[in-house]
Amino acid sequence: MEIPFINVHREYDELKDSIAASLETFFARGKYILGEAVEQFEQSFAEYCGCKFGIGVANGTDAIQIALQACGVKHGDEVITVANTAVPTVSAICATGALPVFVDIDAQTCLLDVNKLKNALSPKTRAVVPVHLYGQAVDMEPLLEFAQSHSLYVIEDCAQAHGALYKGAKVGSFGNAAAFSFYPTKNLGAYGDAGMVVTNDSQIDKQCRLLRNYGFTDRYITVRQGYNSRLDELQAGFLQVKLSHLDHWNDVRRELAELYTEQLGLIQALRTPQCRDNAKHVYHLYVIQTDRRDELRSFLADRKICTLIHYPLPIHLQEAYSGLGYKPGDLPATESVTGRILSLPLNPWVTEDEQLIVIDAIKSFFKR
Repeated sequence: MEIPFINVHREYDELKDSIAASLETFFARGKYILGEAVEQFEQSFAEYCGCKFGIGVANGTDAIQIALQACGVKHGDEVITVANTAVPTVSAICATGALPVFVDIDAQTCLLDVNKLKNALSPKTRAVVPVHLYGQAVDMEPLLEFAQSHSLYVIEDCAQAHGALYKGAKVGSFGNAAAFSFYPTKNLGAYGDAGMVVTNDSQIDKQCRLLRNYGFTDRYITVRQGYNSRLDELQAGFLQVKLSHLDHWNDVRRELAELYTEQLGLIQALRTPQCRDNAKHVYHLYVIQTDRRDELRSFLADRKICTLIHYPLPIHLQEAYSGLGYKPGDLPATESVTGRILSLPLNPWVTEDEQLIVIDAIKSFFKR
């Protein structure tokens, strides 16, 4: 049996009648750009996150860039983030003209180590972008205290954490603004690219709406330089359908994660994900750590079990960002974790039989 990392066909089979109805509504309305479907989903998703405003944009990368620029981040500023994230987090910062500055992570959770923030602070620091990686929230309370004491903006990168909780509140509701991706493989995914900024600040909302649509205040009248970065009606309608399923899907992810942890947690040469008591993980990814990562991955591939590495090379060591001046050893926890992490198949459409095959294969590997 071949076990893919994610099976998009099973998701579609579950939703196809509702998706077909959404498509019919899309064509019946005849409004393809910034219409009723976008407005409805913006409102629904903002409310889901516990925010007042949602601004639909073209993708999650644009969401970070537009949120930063709406807060006034500009050329020459510095923005603190982590290096073990997806490249788009950093490319979005660079697109504003700002300089990304990296802090190390907590090796247990793979999340930003709030205690290291002071090491990255400079007079040019304007914002922090905490990444809620793999589906678990960064420790936001001390991060917000640090940001407030230094007059910094906080833009949450929630691309992997739709519905995740921190001290009972959803991620996206803590910072000045938050950026979400609806890439097809996300916990809430479109059938193409899509993104959103959420915020409780009316001025940030206003600036995001200007930036996503050429800076228009009226047709062909522009008050600031902006972009073509609009969530389209078709994807908004699909996302509205899926939003009603998100909490259930996240519950299924947690159940699958519990079984993985229960069955794999006693293997001494393997570390299962570490979850904090004050957070509720949504397991966009189930990421184990082992010094035998590459050997294990090859062993599973031979048995037609697909795994992935999120992410194989930290951004501070990538060629495209060599100009930032980082070198091996600058972020020791980040670099150590990067060589050990492996993402196992986990999504709401993994069957019990498939998961048990993965578990048995991993146990067999470590018994050799």
